[in-house]
Amino acid sequence: PGEVVHHNGVTCIGYSDLPSRLPTQSSRLYSNNVTKLLLSMAPKGKKELLLDFNDEVTRGALLTHDGKLWWPAPVPQRAPPPARAEKKKEPVDLLSPAERANVNALAETKRYANSLTIGAVSTLGMALVTKDPAFTQLLMTFSLSTVAGYYAVWGVVPALHSPLMAVTNAISGLTAVGGLVMMKGGVVPSSTADVMAASAVLVSTVNIAGGFLVTRRMLDMFRRAGDPDDHTKLFAIPAGAFAAVYAVGMATGNPALHSAAYLFPSLACIGAIAGLSSQSTARYGNALGVMGVGTGILATLGSLSVDGGTAIQILGTMGVGGAAGAAIASRIAVTELPQTVAAFHSLVGAAAMLTCGSAYLNEMAHYATLPNAGMHAATTFLGTVIGGVTLTGSMVAFGKLHGIMGSRPLALKNRDLINQVMAGSTAASFAVFMLTPGSSLGMASLAAGAGLSTALGAHVTASIGGADMPVAVTVLNSYSGWALCAEGFMLGNELLTTVGALIGSSGAILSWIMCKAMNRSITNVLFGGYGEAIKAVDAGPKEQGIHKETSVDEVSEALMTASKVIIVPGYGLAVAKAQYAIADIVKTLAKKGVDVKFAIHPVAGRMPGQLNVLLAEAGVPYDVVYEMDEINEEFPSTDLVLVIGANDTINSAAQEDPTSPIAGMPVIEVWKAKHVVIMKRTMGAGYADVDNPVFFKENTDMLLGDAKHSCDMLHARVIEHDL
Repeated sequence: PGEVVHHNGVTCIGYSDLPSRLPTQSSRLYSNNVTKLLLSMAPKGKKELLLDFNDEVTRGALLTHDGKLWWPAPVPQRAPPPARAEKKKEPVDLLSPAERANVNALAETKRYANSLTIGAVSTLGMALVTKDPAFTQLLMTFSLSTVAGYYAVWGVVPALHSPLMAVTNAISGLTAVGGLVMMKGGVVPSSTADVMAASAVLVSTVNIAGGFLVTRRMLDMFRRAGDPDDHTKLFAIPAGAFAAVYAVGMATGNPALHSAAYLFPSLACIGAIAGLSSQSTARYGNALGVMGVGTGILATLGSLSVDGGTAIQILGTMGVGGAAGAAIASRIAVTELPQTVAAFHSLVGAAAMLTCGSAYLNEMAHYATLPNAGMHAATTFLGTVIGGVTLTGSMVAFGKLHGIMGSRPLALKNRDLINQVMAGSTAASFAVFMLTPGSSLGMASLAAGAGLSTALGAHVTASIGGADMPVAVTVLNSYSGWALCAEGFMLGNELLTTVGALIGSSGAILSWIMCKAMNRSITNVLFGGYGEAIKAVDAGPKEQGIHKETSVDEVSEALMTASKVIIVPGYGLAVAKAQYAIADIVKTLAKKGVDVKFAIHPVAGRMPGQLNVLLAEAGVPYDVVYEMDEINEEFPSTDLVLVIGANDTINSAAQEDPTSPIAGMPVIEVWKAKHVVIMKRTMGAGYADVDNPVFFKENTDMLLGDAKHSCDMLHARVIEHDL
C-alpha cells in the first residue's frame, strides 16, 4: 500500500485506503446488476414483471417457479459463429503515383469545365428564350449575388453562426420593400390588396427591428473586459450622406437615380455577412446590415408617388411593426434565441405571400397587357409557394424548439407519399396558373398553391426530429432568401433580387455545413431522419455493460487536481441554464493555473452557434472555446473531460460501430481522455435515440441528476477546495 510498482510494462498503484474503497465499489456493482435484472423483467410502459424463460439471464437466476425446481438451468445453445467473409482483394493500381495524380487532376478539371459549360449555355439560353432585357439584367444580378453569398458565408467562423442567421433574417425583412410598392388607399387600406400590402410591411418591420436587436444582443455577449468601443454610431455619417445626395438627386430629376440608389444598400448587406468573419468585426457587420436595410427602404420610399394619407399609413405601419419587433427582441431570454429566429423566419414567409397576393390582385385585371407577364406570373407563384413553406415550416420549428410540440418526428403512414401528392398538386396548380393568368381560375390556382405549400411546409418540418433542428432552421433561413428573391423578380427590383440571392445561397451553404457535421444528406434530414436510418442498419441489441456513477465531491476533487480540463457542453446545459455556474468554475480553475478549454460540436444545441452565445453571455472568453476539429487531437493529453448535457455529439459508436445509425458522423472524441465525467439527468439515449458506449467505458463516470443543481453543487465544492 502507498507504493507504485512497474511490472512488465504495467503500472500498479497501491492505494493506501484500498480496503475502504472495496465495499463502496462492490455495493455499486451489485446494486447495478440487481437493477438491470429487474429492469430486464419489466416491459417498458407496464407496471408488472414478465418472466422470459428464453432469456439466459432470467433463466439462469431462476431457482423455483410454481412450486417446481428449475435449477440448474440448461446449458445455453450457442449458434455457430458466422463464417468470415473473404476480404475482397483491392485492385492493383498499375499507374505510378505521379501518373495517378495527373489522371485525378484531369478528371477534376473536366468536372469544372463541364460545370462552366452548363452555366455559360444556360445563361445565354434563358436570354434567348425570354427575350426580355429586364429579366436578363435581374438574372445577372441574381447570379453575382449568389456567388457573393457563397463566398461570404465561408468566411464566417462557426462561433458566429447564430448571429449570422439572426442578421440574415433581419436583412430578409426587406420584404417590406415589396409591400411599400403595393401600399395605397389613404390613411386606411381600402381594398383586400391594400390590406395585404400593409400587413406585409407590418410583419417585415417587426422582423427588421427584432432581428437586428437580437443580433446586437448576441454580439455584445462576445465582448471581453477591456475591448475598445466599436463606435458603430459613426455609421450614421455614411447613411446621412447617402440620404443627402439622394435628396439632391431627386430634386434634379435624374432618371437613373432610383436604380443606382439600390447599389449601396446591396453592397452594405453583402458587407454585413462578411463582417461576421470574426468577433472583432462582427458588430461592424451588424451595423452594415442596419445601414443597408435602412438606406434600401429610404430609396424605395423616395421612388414612390403616394398621397399624404398613404404616407401616414406607411409611417404608422412601419412604426408599429418596428416597436413591436424591438419589444419582442429586448425581452427574450438567451435560451429562447433558436425559437425566436424560427418565429422571425415565419414573418418573412408571411410577408412574401402577402406581397405576391397583393401584386396579383393589383395586376389581375390587365395581366394580358403586361410586357413580362410570363415572368411576373411564374415568380408570383414561386414567391407564394416558397413563402408558404417558410411560414408554416418556421411555425412548426418554433413549436418544437419552444416545447409546445414534441421533439420526436411526426411519422404518419405513407408520409413520403403524402409529400409527393402535395408537391405534385402544387406543380399542377402552377401549370394551371401559368395557362390562365389574370382569370378567376388563375386566382383559384394561386390560392390552391398557397394552401398546399403551407400544408407541405408544416408536414415536412413536423416530420423532422429534434436532433435535426439545426439543419431545419438553416434550411428555413435559406428559404426566406429565395422567397425574397422571387419577390424581386416579380417586381423587377434589383435590391430584393440581390439580397434574396445573398441570403438564400448563404443559408444553403450553412445547411450543407451542418449536414456534413452530422454525416447526413440534406434529403435524409428533410425526408428521412434517424428513425429511418435505425431501421435500415439495425444489427440487433447491443451489450451496454455496467456504468459507474460518481459524486459531486469526487468530481470536484478531480477538477482541482487536474492540470488540463476540457468541458464539452450540449443542449442540456442550455436547458438547465448551467452556463453561469460553469463559467465561475472555469474562473476558479484558471486562477489555480489549470488549463481549461471548451469543445463545441457544430450541431450542438438547437441552432448553429447557440452554445457559443450562451457561454459568451456567462462571461467565458471566446478564445478558450474551440470547435471540434480544432480540439479533438488534444484529448489524449487531457486529464479530465467534463461533459454537460451532450450525448449524440460524443457518441463513440460513430467511429467504432459500422452498424450504428450515426456511423461516420464526426464526433468529439472525449473517450480518448484519461478521465471522463458525463453529467446527465438519466442514462437515457439522446435525441438520436442511439445507445452511447462512452457511458460504459472504463475511464467514464456518470454524474446523474439535474445539470443545474449538479453544476451549482460542483461550483460550491470547487470554491471550498480553493479556500
